[in-house]
Amino acid sequence: MSAMTYKGQTARIEYSDADGLFVGRLVGITDVVGFHAETVTELRTAFHEAVDDYLDTCAKIGKAPQAPASGKLMLRVPAEVHRAALTAAEAAGTSLNQWAAKVLQQAAAHG
Repeated sequence: MSAMTYKGQTARIEYSDADGLFVGRLVGITDVVGFHAETVTELRTAFHEAVDDYLDTCAKIGKAPQAPASGKLMLRVPAEVHRAALTAAEAAGTSLNQWAAKVLQQAAAHG
């Protein structure tokens, strides 16, 4: 699986061998927005068109486009994990929030 990002929207990209097409769908929102193409160049164009169309449609009907994430995240973890994270953040000289954001960003980049 691969991903593309444009105007704050992210799409999951897969290849359909049966159809000989790259297929994409916006992720992180409940609205269904999909697109497809035969080449990567065409796929990028189709993705941009799909996002632009989604944003234009939302504006026309007076609906706020869904954002993939608000930037707020609440986690419940075992106390020992919380304690270890607090210790790691303190050792790094940052807040737990800054430390966790960095760790999550690094993990997502390798995911």
